[in-house]
Formats: sequence, C-alpha cells, structure tokens
Amino acid sequence: MTKLSDVYVGKRLFTGTSLIPQTNLGVGPTEARGSAYFEGPTVTGLFPSSWPYAASMVGPNVNLDAPFTYTPGGLYNPYSQMVLGNAGVLGNYDVGNKITARGVIVGLDVVSIINGRRLSTCKTFDISHPSKKDYRLRHSCPEGPQNDVYIRGKLKNKKEITLPEYWKDLVDIQSISVTITPIGAPQDIFVKRIDKDKVYLQTNSGIPINCYYHIFGERKDVTKLIPEYKGETPADYPGNNDEYSIAGYHYDVK
Repeated sequence: MTKLSDVYVGKRLFTGTSLIPQTNLGVGPTEARGSAYFEGPTVTGLFPSSWPYAASMVGPNVNLDAPFTYTPGGLYNPYSQMVLGNAGVLGNYDVGNKITARGVIVGLDVVSIINGRRLSTCKTFDISHPSKKDYRLRHSCPEGPQNDVYIRGKLKNKKEITLPEYWKDLVDIQSISVTITPIGAPQDIFVKRIDKDKVYLQTNSGIPINCYYHIFGERKDVTKLIPEYKGETPADYPGNNDEYSIAGYHYDVK
C-alpha cells in the first residue's frame, strides 16, 4: 500500500550501496548540501520503455496534480526536460530525432551519417563521381572578402541581361561587376549601363552579340563583411556574428 506523505532531506540523499557518492558529492566541509546520489537507474515522468536504457530516464509529465505548462503565445509545452542555463555534455550526445537551435558553434566537424554529408571549416561537398566508376568528386564553395551573390549564363542576339527580380532588394547596384566572354569571334562588347533590373551591353563589331556572362553583386541586406580582424577566436569578430555561420575553431588547434 502506498502511503501519501512528503519526504524532506535536509542534508544528502543516497540510494544504493556504492561508496562513489563520498567522492562525487564531497566530504566534510566540501560536501554538496542538498545533493542526492542514485545508484540508478531513475525514472522521472512517463518513460516509454520497460528496460532501463540509461542511469537517468526522463519522459513526459504524467502528474495530473502538476499544472500544465504554456509557452508565451504558444500551446502546451511538449518537452520532457527543461534546462534553465547552460548545459554541459562531456561525452557523445545521441539524438534520435532532430536538434532545433537559434545558433550553433562547433569546434570540430559536423558530420551527417546520411550520404556522408559534412559541415566543416571549408564549405565542401563530396559525392559519387558522375562519370568515373569507383571515384568520388569533391568541390568547394567560392570564398571571398564580400557577401557576394552571382548569376551566369549565355546571351545571343540580344543586348540586355535581365537581372533576377529580387536583386533590387538584395544587391547593392553600385557593387555589380560584369565579366563578358565573346563566343566565336572578337565582338568588342562593353557594358553600357546597369540599373536595378538589367545590364545593357553594346558592341562596336557590327555583328550580333553572342557571349557568356558572369555577374557578381554584393548583398545589401546584411552588414558588410570585415575580412580581417584582431582576435584569437571568431568570438572576437568586431561585427555582427549573428549574420554568419562561424567556423574555424579547429584551424586554431590543428
């Protein structure tokens, strides 16, 4: 028969026969008052298993006497565990579903076991080679000292390159640069003018324009990048770190 009564522990609570608590929780003047040691395992809430996977298992709240928890402007809080403040994990952290975070700082590589995807200090991707058997192909993203975007393509029998519609709100028009490569023969092509919608070309060759183009522009919706700065880690960056994916910690330790 279960007796309903409160239990108060004024000092420390031990369960089990292990002597480890004497080391973990301190001895004499160093002991941690109000602490507890469970030889394990312990279960809090409804854990959907009849077998102890770990020393501590936490499931959803099933105590009907406890008030429901609401997030500001949200619905019932579905979390089984809430941590207020920083949390430290000294070993591996195995997550069965997904991690949602406002920001992630990683000291080493981030590797996905799905198709071998990797996020590292160099923005690379690695895939099976499309034409050579038993080979792989690794490419890297372009890097530069500006927050640039680009478009490229081919123009034939026209004198106007239409920019993406969203560029007028994304790109600083004054930063746009255009590279032209004539096809078939020299055509003496030059940029006549640029506006928010188009790049206008002109030629003095007397033949229709036939060329490749490559157009870069710097984004204006974010803070300008500061390529070089004094510091020992990315945390010393003098600009807004919230706008950037910070990598590079293992450059410092390799």
